[in-house]
Amino acid sequence: CSRWEEEKKEDGVKWMQLEHRGPYFVPPYEPLPKDVQFYYDGKPLKLSLATEEIATFYAKMLDHEYTTKEIFQNNFFHDWRKEMTSEEQEIIKDLDKCDFGEIHKYFVDKNEARKALPKEEKQKLKEEADKIQEEYGYCILDGHREKIGNFKTEPPGLFRGRGEHPKMGMLKKRIMPEDVIINCSKDSKIPEPPEGHKWKEVRFDNTVTWLASWTENIQNTLKYIMLNPSSKLKGEKDWQKYEVARRLKDVVHTIRAQYRKDWKSKEIKKRQRAVALYFIDKLALRAGNEKEEGETADTVGCCSLRVEHIQLHPQLDGQEHVVEFDFLGKDSIRYYNKVSVEKPVFKNLQLFMKNKDPGDDLFEHLNTTFLNKHLQDLMDGLTAKVFRTYNASITLQEQLKALTNPEDNVAGKLLSYNRANRAVAILCNHQRSIPKTFAKSMQVLQEKIDAKKKQVEEAQEEVKKAEDEFKDTKDAKAEANVEKKKKLLKRLEEQLARMNIQATDKEENKQIALGTSKLNYLDPRITVAWCKKFGIPIEKIYNKTQREKFAWAIDMAGEDFEF
Repeated sequence: CSRWEEEKKEDGVKWMQLEHRGPYFVPPYEPLPKDVQFYYDGKPLKLSLATEEIATFYAKMLDHEYTTKEIFQNNFFHDWRKEMTSEEQEIIKDLDKCDFGEIHKYFVDKNEARKALPKEEKQKLKEEADKIQEEYGYCILDGHREKIGNFKTEPPGLFRGRGEHPKMGMLKKRIMPEDVIINCSKDSKIPEPPEGHKWKEVRFDNTVTWLASWTENIQNTLKYIMLNPSSKLKGEKDWQKYEVARRLKDVVHTIRAQYRKDWKSKEIKKRQRAVALYFIDKLALRAGNEKEEGETADTVGCCSLRVEHIQLHPQLDGQEHVVEFDFLGKDSIRYYNKVSVEKPVFKNLQLFMKNKDPGDDLFEHLNTTFLNKHLQDLMDGLTAKVFRTYNASITLQEQLKALTNPEDNVAGKLLSYNRANRAVAILCNHQRSIPKTFAKSMQVLQEKIDAKKKQVEEAQEEVKKAEDEFKDTKDAKAEANVEKKKKLLKRLEEQLARMNIQATDKEENKQIALGTSKLNYLDPRITVAWCKKFGIPIEKIYNKTQREKFAWAIDMAGEDFEF
C-alpha cells in the first residue's frame, strides 16, 4: 500500500514514535564594529549591548514605510526605553533626536557585500546552511524520516503585523530554551538543550503533532514547530480536508434548500443564520470569529459584520436588490463587492438593520459557534470554512472545463489554467498590491516583444526572397532553402505568440494573488487530472515545494478525477 494509506491508529493518536533534535536557536547578537556609531542629538553615543541590538532592528527598517508610521514609532520607542540602562533612559528621551543612519548604511553595505561574494564563498555558506538543515531539519516519526517545516526559532525583531495592526513596532523578544516545551516519545533520545540552558518542559503527548512550542510575547499566542507540508501526516490531513469538501457536494442542495426555507422562519435567530450562511456559500466569505477589543486590527468576517459594513440599494447599475459590502477582512485586506441578492435576503437585511447604529452588529443573534454547531448537524465535519474550500475547488473544475481548448498549445492551455485560478482568487478575495517592480518588468517584456516582432518581419521578408529565388531557378537547393526559412518563421511566430500570452497573463494578474488558493483551497487532484488529460507537465503549474506538498495527489489522481 502507498505511504498515504498505512495502518490506521486509534482515535486521537497521531504517532507512536517521535524523535528530533529540538529547535535550532538563532545565533547570539554580534556587536557593531567600533566605527559604526549611533548619534543622539547630533553627538555619538555608545549604547549598552541590549540597547544597541534593539537599535539595529529599527535601523535595518529605515527604508521601510513601517518606520514612517506614528504607531510603529511610538510602540518601538516605548519598548526600547524599557530595555535601556537608567543612564540611557536619562539621555534618550526623544526618537526624533536619534540618528540610526550610520547603522542603517552598515547593514545595507553588509547585504551588498554578501550578494557580491564569489561563487565558491556562496557555495560554502550554502553548505553550512545545509549542514544545519540535515542536523535539525528532520525528525523520525513512526520509523519514517520526515522533514520539519520551521525548525528555527524566530529571530528577535520588531513586530510588523498585517494591515494597520495596533501592536506594530513592539519588540519581539529572543526565544530562549527556557521558553520552549519539547514534545517527543518517552523512549526516544530526548533532545539536549544548548549548553548551560534547560528546557521549560519535556512532554510525551502523542495526541498532538507539534515537536516544540513556546509563547510569543506580543500577542501571547502559542508558536509551534511542525512537520513540513510534504510529510505523511500533513499530506493525510490535507487529503481529508478535500474529502470533507467533496462530501459537501452531495448535500449542498439540501443545505441550500434548508437556508432558503429559514429566510422565512418565525425565529429571528434562524433568519440571521440563514442569511449569513447564504453569504458564506455564495460569496465565500470567512465566518469571522469574535475578537478581543484592541488586541488586534479591526477586521471582521461574516458573523461579525456591522451595520456600517453594508449598504442596501433597491436599484443599482440596472440590477435589483444590491448589497454593497465594504469591510476589512483577514490580514486587513479590504473586501469590496456589489452583489445582487435574492429578494427575501434583501428584505431580511432591511429588517436586521432597522433602528440600529452603524457600529451595531448586523447579526446580533449569531456567532460562529452557533453557526458551526448547526452545520455539524447538517453534515458530519462541516464547518463554515468547508464552503470556501468547496466553492473554490468546484469553481476551478468548472472554469477549467469551460476555458480549456484542446487545440491550444501548452502556453495557451496554461493561460486558461491561470484564468481559472484567477476566477477562484477573485471569489476568495485574494488580492495583492501591484508589485513595485511591475511597471519595469512589464516594460522589459514589451521591449522583448517589439524586438521579436522585428525578427518576425525580417523572417517574412526572407521567406518571400527565397520563394522568388525558387520561382526563378526551380532547383532543389532553392526549394530546401524555402522550407528552411519557413521553419524559422514558424518558430519565431510561436515565440512571439508565447510572449504575447505571457504579457496578457502578467497584466491580468497584477493585483491578484494566486498562491493562497493554490496551496490552501484547491484540491490538487483537479490540477493533476487536468495536466494528465491535456499532457501538460505538472512542473509548469506546481514548483518543487508544491510538488512535495501535493505528492499524495500526484500519486492518486488519474485524468478522470472528478472533484
